[in-house]
Amino acid sequence: MSESAHRMIEILRILNESDNPTGSKLIADELKKKGFNLGERAVRYHMQLLDEKGYTEKMGYSGRKITELGKETLEKGLIYKQVDFIYSKYEEMIYLCDFDYVNKKGNVVVNVSHIYEKNAYDIIKKVFDSGLCISPYTKIKKIKNGYELKTICGTTIDGILLNNQIPSLLQYGGLLEIEDNIPTRFKDLISYKKTSISPLDAFIAKDMTSILKVIEEGSGVIPANFRMIPATSQKKAIDIFKKLESIGINGIIEVGKPGENVLGIPVSEDMVGIAIVGGITPLCAAQESKYDINMKAGEDFTNFNELTPISKLSNNILKAIKENPKKTTPFLLSKSWNLINNVNYDIETGKGDIIANISKINKVDVDDAIDIMEKTYKKFPEHISPHYKLIENDNNKIDIATVCSLSIDGILLKNGIMSTPKYGGLLELSESPMFLELISYNGSSIDPHKIFIYKNLTSLTNKLTDFNRILASLKEVHYVAKEETKEIISKLKENDFSIYKISKPRELIYNAKIDNYNFGIVAGSGLNTIAAIKEKNIDIEVKAVEKIMPFESMEHL
Repeated sequence: MSESAHRMIEILRILNESDNPTGSKLIADELKKKGFNLGERAVRYHMQLLDEKGYTEKMGYSGRKITELGKETLEKGLIYKQVDFIYSKYEEMIYLCDFDYVNKKGNVVVNVSHIYEKNAYDIIKKVFDSGLCISPYTKIKKIKNGYELKTICGTTIDGILLNNQIPSLLQYGGLLEIEDNIPTRFKDLISYKKTSISPLDAFIAKDMTSILKVIEEGSGVIPANFRMIPATSQKKAIDIFKKLESIGINGIIEVGKPGENVLGIPVSEDMVGIAIVGGITPLCAAQESKYDINMKAGEDFTNFNELTPISKLSNNILKAIKENPKKTTPFLLSKSWNLINNVNYDIETGKGDIIANISKINKVDVDDAIDIMEKTYKKFPEHISPHYKLIENDNNKIDIATVCSLSIDGILLKNGIMSTPKYGGLLELSESPMFLELISYNGSSIDPHKIFIYKNLTSLTNKLTDFNRILASLKEVHYVAKEETKEIISKLKENDFSIYKISKPRELIYNAKIDNYNFGIVAGSGLNTIAAIKEKNIDIEVKAVEKIMPFESMEHL
């Protein structure tokens, strides 16, 4: 569950346990006991959102109480609301940002991070000195277990544009490749819409960024955001960016031309694309160096007058882009549909081509990896696909092929049924299983399950919580095809395809919402056994949705 949703659940629990209306101070105190360092102002912000959703009700000056809808929501969780909330949260923060850059007055949107080791500060400052930030203006204070550092979030720039009558449409958060100090192309992207986890938060994980390598060698990967503005506002926006730079707010990587692709991202006609460095970039660099950093992007507001420069105002080390890449960033569904279309598995014979994930592992680790896969399958026989294949590779590597869940969409298509991949998710196997995180396949360039593996969110072999957490995907099919789909799914289960549940039309399935006139199918990810290997600290390169492969060529655990 994302941090914001977790807080809301905890607030609802506090209110549900109280017989009387409860105020924000008491809620903040109770949250602190549960490990949430949330001030009264932040609590009021969350309470306002809960009021708007009808989960809580304000009882004058006495405080708030939970509604019947809130109690019902508390039982089910908030994930299906959360996938709509992230984008809404940023829209709200853009609207509430009131910073006047001419007079340098007003509130800016800030990221709030907790640093637990003092040595991490030197690395963070090194990144600020390089200019790979939105602004050197920060606010740091000592807290119980370390330091709290507030840094300006890129959403502040969207707020400034809106205050100057320029609509800024936030599109993607992602990872941007740098070569010889020149930005080349977005390597990976996640859309701000239909995700339970903020896109840049999704990419805050070990081995996903290489910011220090960019600073020291000129090449690597950094977090960045992408938005679009109307082409008629381009000149005015550039003028604002120049003025912002003069007061220490920058981070602009590229402003495109009307209808021109920007760093691999297609831009609509009569619109202009803008790429901005991620405001959490300096903190990510410390994380790369193995320091424990708790980062929250776009978390709060702070008056600009309370911030002071952590380093001198300096130019960004990145050089101007000579030419935008002709190739666009490949989106997952575009690639997937082509593979789905080539699936020809026969449900009667149990033979034919399926889609395989291909992950790479060192040869010396293969025996241990297969042992982990076997134990994981025996532990979760109803949730894990037992099919795999080892493929010889170069450089002392072995490829491990597993069955991708998108194979099911291809098999249904072969039988005349349109099945659409909707979400990749993290599923908790409690008495009433529920999705804790969902990322839409639409608008993503990376398989969502890879994100959850990189962020160490699964628990198939390691006990992180009271319940195991596995990878699963959600698909949608039109309700008129339900009976035929059930027959096909039944035959696939006989051949050990990992399929958990078929929902009723418009029913919540494991707390995920299905569109009208559709029903949902939840299938296990072929990366579950790979996640189990990674949990055991075996070095493995995770790759998903890679190639077509004959199902009959695979072995059984």
